[in-house]
Amino acid sequence: MPTPVSIDNAPPPRDHRRRPQESRSQQRRRSVATLRRWRYLSQLAVAVLILVAAVRHQLARESGAPSTDALCPFGGVETLWTWVTTGEFISKVHPSNMILGAAVAVSVLVAGNAFCGWICPFGSLQDLITGLRAKLGVRAWSPSPAVDRVLRAGRYVVLLAVVVASAVTASLIFAHYDPYVTLFSLHWLFEPDLATMWPALVILTVVLIGSVLVDRFWCRYLCPAGAVFAVLGHLSFLRIRRTASACTDCRLCNTPCPVGIDVAGTPSAVSTDCIGCLECVANCTFGGALEVSGPTWVGSIGRRTSERDTVLS
Repeated sequence: MPTPVSIDNAPPPRDHRRRPQESRSQQRRRSVATLRRWRYLSQLAVAVLILVAAVRHQLARESGAPSTDALCPFGGVETLWTWVTTGEFISKVHPSNMILGAAVAVSVLVAGNAFCGWICPFGSLQDLITGLRAKLGVRAWSPSPAVDRVLRAGRYVVLLAVVVASAVTASLIFAHYDPYVTLFSLHWLFEPDLATMWPALVILTVVLIGSVLVDRFWCRYLCPAGAVFAVLGHLSFLRIRRTASACTDCRLCNTPCPVGIDVAGTPSAVSTDCIGCLECVANCTFGGALEVSGPTWVGSIGRRTSERDTVLS
């Protein structure tokens, strides 16, 4: 017959709602994983919104449905010189372009180049291409650091050419060749005209092939909007920062970066080419080495003493 258990010695009832105690590193990884899911949802939602707007514009032109041109913040950059000097917008630019451009500029000053990692549908498409290539087991081409630096200058060349051409012609001349507009406007589907569209289609094809070979090919080397954001990013309030004393130099943070930043070699703040995808932070094996932080006088989001992290780990 089993020995009766005294009420005083009985084990306390289990609280199934209580989580096991997590270390600071585990909490941090879980938070980053949640943010990554929100990023994927944001990318999908914006891509769907742009495609729906494009379909409405193609099917109901008389209703004034906005085009992809009206939903592009870079239009604000293209018309800026004309607007400042004449007080007028260039052809096909709407107040919406200026409003979106100003909103994105403010977001860059607050959170860096997160627009490209969380919002831009063409960037999302390139992420999708990267994911499909990874599923097929095909490795991307990684240019040498010297070649990469030269290629990244291409964005600024394109930016200068676009701004000058737009100011001289007083038109959205870049829209005729912009791969984002070519693809997401859906002209190729509703109004196919190879006689006039072939240059844009060739450029789009080259960019997509480049995106198969190199992660975010367009974003890294050719996007003029990315060039603007990279410059403004130096004034950004929030940036991913690396604490060298907490880093183990495993260099795992470099592996998932879609824009090829040498995160492990960063002395402090990560390059302004960063698109805020947080993949490097998620891949960091030691909590505290990489953090999303403001200026040093503000402190870091979620920063805790290393002693507490060591004890809980």
